[in-house]
Amino acid sequence: MARPIFHPSDFSPASGPAFRKAMALAKGMRRPLLVVHVMSPVTLVTGDAYIAPNVWPMLEQSIELVARRGVTRLVKRARAAGVRASSLLLRGVTHEAIVRAARKHGAEMIVIGTHGRTGVKGMLLGSVASRVVSHAACPVMTVHGR
Repeated sequence: MARPIFHPSDFSPASGPAFRKAMALAKGMRRPLLVVHVMSPVTLVTGDAYIAPNVWPMLEQSIELVARRGVTRLVKRARAAGVRASSLLLRGVTHEAIVRAARKHGAEMIVIGTHGRTGVKGMLLGSVASRVVSHAACPVMTVHGR
């Protein structure tokens, strides 16, 4: 079985150029494309406010629905371009889940977008792409999301 080109996406405009590059590589290398999205744990800080118990399951369902729609949309675009594509939804800490899944699925390479945050904003928010580069067992291509 051919090793897939792995494309983690957060569905932001910044991930678009990386998706196009991943499709081109998958098609050119005759590899399947695996579109990946990580659903991070929901954190809600409320202070003294009350949150009804049914809010959490509804919030989780909503996040999963948006994620499923996002990966389905990207897979359809890839297939329309003649690329063998499938999707994978993961849960957990984003960079850890990406690296673990890439290893498990024997990824040929990971093609991930970068937001280009710098300075304090980059330090505070961190960079999923840089963490993936640091921990992945396969080559990682970063694509700036102009």
